[in-house]
Amino acid sequence: MAMAIDIGVIVPTSTPDPAEPILGDVRESARFAEELGLDSIWSTDHVLASAPILDSTVVLSTAAAVTDRITVGFNVMLLALRPVAWAAKQVSTLQYVSGDRLVLGVGTGNPAHGDLGWRAAGMSYQDRGQRTDAALEVLPSLVTGKQTTLEDGVKVTLAPGAAMPPVVVAGNGRAARRRASRYGDGWVSLGLPPEEIAAGLAEIGSIAAGQARPAIKATVVAPEVDPSPQRTVERLAAYEAAGAERVIFAPTGTDWRRDYEFAARVRAAYR
Repeated sequence: MAMAIDIGVIVPTSTPDPAEPILGDVRESARFAEELGLDSIWSTDHVLASAPILDSTVVLSTAAAVTDRITVGFNVMLLALRPVAWAAKQVSTLQYVSGDRLVLGVGTGNPAHGDLGWRAAGMSYQDRGQRTDAALEVLPSLVTGKQTTLEDGVKVTLAPGAAMPPVVVAGNGRAARRRASRYGDGWVSLGLPPEEIAAGLAEIGSIAAGQARPAIKATVVAPEVDPSPQRTVERLAAYEAAGAERVIFAPTGTDWRRDYEFAARVRAAYR
C-alpha cells in the first residue's frame, strides 16, 4: 500500500491526567520522532489546563531547533487567547526559524479546562469563537508581512513576513466545521470514527463549494487504534478512504518512547 497518510505524535508537554503528568524532554522527543521517520510532532496550547502544561510556541521552537525535516504543529493554537498581532508574530517567527515546517492548528479550547486560563490572560471566554473567526480573517496578511487593518482600525505591518503555514481548523461541532470550510486548509477532529470523518468532510465540502473554496482533508487526533500495528494499519486505511490526510496518535501513558515506536511500526507497516 502506498503511503499517503501522515503519522504524527504529540510532544510530551501536557497530559489529560493530572495524576500522571506527561512532561518529558522536548529536545529528546523531537529528535527521536524524526529519527524514527515520523511525519510530524505537535504541541497543545493553554495558559492553564486541567494538568501541568508547557507553552506551545516555546515547545515547537525548541523542537524545530533540534530537527531538520519533521513537520511541527500546533494542536491547536488558541488564537483568541492572544491579541491577533501577537499570535501572528509568534506564527511568522516560528515558520521562519523552522524553515517553513509549521502547520497551524487552530481551535477555541476544550471547555473541560474551564475559563480560568482565559481570565488570567485577560481574554474573554464567552465570545472566543467569534474572536477566532475575526483573527483568522486577518492572520494571513499579518503573517506574510502585508499591511493589515485590525478591528480597532490600527494599521500594522509585521516584519519580517513569512510564508503562511497551512491552517487546520479543529473541532467536532458544527461551528468548527463552518470555520474549517471558510478558513481551513484542513479540518482537525478528535477521536471520530472514519464514517463520521467522511460525513463531516462532506458537510464542510458542501459549505466550501458555496463559497468557491476547495474541498479539504482531515487530520484525526487520537484515531481509533489497536495494540496490533497490523490492525491499526487497517483502521488507517479506513480513515484515509474517508478523507483523512494525517493522524496524530494520542499518548497512552507517560512512556512516550514506546508510543513513538508504535507509531513508527504502524507507519512502516502502512508503507
